[in-house]
Amino acid sequence: MLKFYFSLAPNPMKVALFLEEAGLPYEAIPVDTRKGEQHLPAFTALNPNAKVPVIVDGDTTVFDSSAILLYLAEKTGQFLPAAQDRGALLSWMMFVASGIGPFTGQCVHFKHYAPEKLPYALQRYEFEAWRHWKILEAHLARRTWMLGDSYSVLDMAVWGWARAVPFALGPEAWAQLPNVKRLLDAVTERPAAQRAAALKDKHSFKTEMDDEARRAMFPHLVAGQ
Repeated sequence: MLKFYFSLAPNPMKVALFLEEAGLPYEAIPVDTRKGEQHLPAFTALNPNAKVPVIVDGDTTVFDSSAILLYLAEKTGQFLPAAQDRGALLSWMMFVASGIGPFTGQCVHFKHYAPEKLPYALQRYEFEAWRHWKILEAHLARRTWMLGDSYSVLDMAVWGWARAVPFALGPEAWAQLPNVKRLLDAVTERPAAQRAAALKDKHSFKTEMDDEARRAMFPHLVAGQ
């Protein structure tokens, strides 16, 4: 059975959604990143970058959420667009991976977790997060799903990070991103998304952002001591 190493962060949740949508049997293995479990040798043997998610599918190990999504979509033949849309799929998947995720994540970090408020960092990452989300907003204004009329693995990738928009940009952000909110709601209403979200009730993760969590999540703080 496929093993799925996860937390409840945006990137693992994308993969949880695909697994549920595809009906793939899997063993969910929680990795409590606030306890530092991602740095244990048994886990870094799977992903030297010490990040979730990771899947182990027989003799194949795949890390990085975008790589996992594409691997699973190609393996199962599910939730892929028509051949003529493959270029668009790859382009937007990389846009989410290299833009939406990192800039939204850094916006969250400097707003909520950085030990000091740095105006330059706050301005830069909030600006870039907004810029990227508004590109998606404009794209979705002309189509139902990211690739047109068909729900795909790309929409799952967007869903993972769209769930974090209120925390990153504030709950009022949806007024400026109505089409992104429409996609988010449409995916969230799917039974598979509800099963993926229910993983939070099956496993207990540390919620406190204390010194242990900061050392585990932000190892540069330890390195700088």
